[in-house]
Amino acid sequence: MTSRESFGEPVFPSRAPDGGRYGEDVFRPEQAGEGERIDLGALAYDDLTLSRLRALGAGPGWRCLDIGAGTGTVARRLLREADVAGVLAVDRDVRFLAERTVPGLDVLQADITAPDFAPGRFDLVHARFVLMHLPEPERMVSALAGLVAPGGVLVLSDAVDLTNHPHSAPDGLARADTPYAAAMRAMWQGLRTSIGTDVSWVPSYPRLLRAAGLRAVGAEMYVPPLLPGSPISRFWADTWERSRASMVATGLIDGAGIDAAVRYLDSDACAALSAGMLTAWGRAAR
Repeated sequence: MTSRESFGEPVFPSRAPDGGRYGEDVFRPEQAGEGERIDLGALAYDDLTLSRLRALGAGPGWRCLDIGAGTGTVARRLLREADVAGVLAVDRDVRFLAERTVPGLDVLQADITAPDFAPGRFDLVHARFVLMHLPEPERMVSALAGLVAPGGVLVLSDAVDLTNHPHSAPDGLARADTPYAAAMRAMWQGLRTSIGTDVSWVPSYPRLLRAAGLRAVGAEMYVPPLLPGSPISRFWADTWERSRASMVATGLIDGAGIDAAVRYLDSDACAALSAGMLTAWGRAAR
């Protein structure tokens, strides 16, 4: 593994009124257990991600760029299971990547929103649970499409909120609410206010990929089951704990409500839809 320095000062504008950002105001990498929280998400989603990347052709000879690589689970599995030629793993904080070195993995500490972010062109450009935390989605999708080599693919995955909203039930039917749904609504609003997270535009991925000039655009969505003790249930419980202050600040939930949601996730009564992961892809012309 080689390590390269950051591309100067990061430029990371935010939609949050107070200018907050992921990794600083919430989900700080230096906070105890953050690497484990990221790995719980990986346990829930990595198998599907790797299956899709390999179906799109990732394999021997491919040069891959993994944006927001986190602890590097996808990057390492691309090297081990798809036998790609190499992976450049990029993150604003690379401490977890540096802890788990493997041959073929290069690490770059950088902010992908910086104007001078130009690490080269790749057969695969992959970003999962990254763009939903960034401003200017159309510009970001276009910029990432520009990093795809001829014939290569851009693959984007982000969360889709499937929470039952207050006015979503048909007339005459009561909305089925749960402690989980209440916590998720507060979480999304809290993250939007504090760090600018916005999942409302995620279903627009296919349109944005086409607008960026990519072809053979496709999409799929995966909803992991919320089972007591499952990785995704533990991931949400830990995520709520780390974003508790911003959740309570919305006025939609209090601390007791969050505690009730955590207990609900670990109970036999749990019957809810996790946030979905929408994955969309497009291929660059040869």
